[in-house]
Amino acid sequence: MARTRADDYDEKRRQILKASARLFARHGFTGTSITMVAKACGASKALLYHYYASKDDVLFDILQLHLQTLLDTVERAAAAAAEPRARLHALSAALLDTYRDADAEHQIQIANLQLLPADKQDALRALERQIVAVFAAAIAAAVPDARQGVLKPLTMSLFGMLNWSYLWFRDGRGMTREAYARFATDMLLAGAAPAMEGLE
Repeated sequence: MARTRADDYDEKRRQILKASARLFARHGFTGTSITMVAKACGASKALLYHYYASKDDVLFDILQLHLQTLLDTVERAAAAAAEPRARLHALSAALLDTYRDADAEHQIQIANLQLLPADKQDALRALERQIVAVFAAAIAAAVPDARQGVLKPLTMSLFGMLNWSYLWFRDGRGMTREAYARFATDMLLAGAAPAMEGLE
């Protein structure tokens, strides 16, 4: 007879993912054992295996949940702002706000995604591409003169400013997340036209 799921099964899985993300970020994926994860969760290895069959499965679920949350967030932000520049500001602010408690997940996305099997990487990179596409569409609307060959560098430059802020940004010190999102977006918008002229 199959073992029935407890009422708090999904919540326990989320707790495992959060604890594992912190450990993977601190010790690296290969440097973190299932025993370490179980200890951080206050559980036995046997109980942990009830929720996840392998570390790969844990890593995949961490990243899938993180990326799906980002995608859902930026899609809502894009739909809520009609004016192109306001939409880009809203996207940047939404992304940074979602990063607020996700430094570990963000770090292991950058460092550990490529350690997963190819099919799992493909699924996660498809989510990444969807997030990039939302931003690219917003930049294309806000910078209508952007040529096709320039749109990708513009988009990835904005991501560079936003994604790496976790290395230095600290809440309560200096700018707020919303202010930095506007700052980064305004720099991109102000610099796009002269930068494109320099390519001619």
